[in-house]
Amino acid sequence: MRIAVTGKQGQVVSSLLERGPAAGVEIVALGRPELDLADPASIRAALTAARPDAIVSAAAYTAVDKAESEADLAFAVNAEGPGALAAVAAELGVPVVHLSTDYVFAGDKDAPYREDDPTGPVSVYGRSKLEGELRVARAQPNHAILRTAWVYSPFGANFLKTMLRLAETRDAVNVVADQWGTPTSALDIADAAIVVARRLVADPDPALRGTFHLTGSGEATWADFAEAIFAERELRTGKAVTVGRIGTADYPTPARRPANSRLSGEKLAGTYGIVLPDWRQSTRAVLDRLL
Repeated sequence: MRIAVTGKQGQVVSSLLERGPAAGVEIVALGRPELDLADPASIRAALTAARPDAIVSAAAYTAVDKAESEADLAFAVNAEGPGALAAVAAELGVPVVHLSTDYVFAGDKDAPYREDDPTGPVSVYGRSKLEGELRVARAQPNHAILRTAWVYSPFGANFLKTMLRLAETRDAVNVVADQWGTPTSALDIADAAIVVARRLVADPDPALRGTFHLTGSGEATWADFAEAIFAERELRTGKAVTVGRIGTADYPTPARRPANSRLSGEKLAGTYGIVLPDWRQSTRAVLDRLL
């Protein structure tokens, strides 16, 4: 089986390139200059040449704060690009697994979000990703949209690696403690995306299509995540770093973040049998590699 994935250096594409061979899947990474999500012609040419059995739409504009001043670019990459990609997928007759985000929700619900809860993004990034979902769904009914959150991995830039970098020079770090979600390993996302893509290729069941939530098991605040990272680091290095628990108001950013980014994985578990490991377990696995 051959899966084409958009992007060349992102956390999920790097994880897919690592996990694919063991799963018996050939991963073809397509990024600039061959495939540019802001250039529909390049999308068509690259996907046609790749001749995939399925497509994972992983590349995105992810600079959440910068998007507030670069809305046109964010929508071009996160909405128009995936829509064009899905249209080509429909022409080629192959399914699309599209990665989306918790930022499509307002974050004001007092329980984990389900797939049928009303959306209400509070940032340009969130609005661009929601528009991307809508365009993918319209262009290619044979799709699975996977919303995930708080992604980290051994690759690229992410919260976990930032905490490790800060720990090199600090004994204490202030971290937001009033935003809730679930840290999710890109390696776990890659494993799940491969399973979903395989099922979409092999099984026409309509229940396998649609929108699903894909995050690690359990929940945490950013401060909880940081404390877990530092605790594991201390076990390996002997150096302690304490976390100062602060509020969102104490760490202002150009873009608003959802206070509640928890996503219910019940639908994905019931439909695909996919339940990701507890976030603490996956965090330890990534730290084992980095430390």
